[in-house]
Amino acid sequence: MEGWRTFRRSLGWACRGVIAAVRAERHMRIHAASAAVVLMLAGWLGVGGVRLALVLLCIGFVVAMELMNTAVEKTVDLVMPERHPLAKFAKDAAAGAVLIAAATAAAVGLVVFGPPLAERMGFG
Repeated sequence: MEGWRTFRRSLGWACRGVIAAVRAERHMRIHAASAAVVLMLAGWLGVGGVRLALVLLCIGFVVAMELMNTAVEKTVDLVMPERHPLAKFAKDAAAGAVLIAAATAAAVGLVVFGPPLAERMGFG
């Protein structure tokens, strides 16, 4: 029973962390809105099965990378309030991880949504 209580408490803290990041970080709100639009597009185009799973994985990947980027930025700001080359490197690398995740998600989006969207528009 104690293990379940610990798990629930940890889950609560994790959820509070996601909510805090969405409230505090503009990019998190952009990712959340983008995810909603992508999921509506998937529904409209009838994307399902493995293709929908790929879309969901990409959404999770981008959001997770943005959360890690936020954590790195806040931690660096806490321990190194003044400018330092290593602090800049850490922040830039974390931002680069988000860029790679977003670019990967965009590429998957083109592969998943391109054909059914072209068909809907009369090009298929």
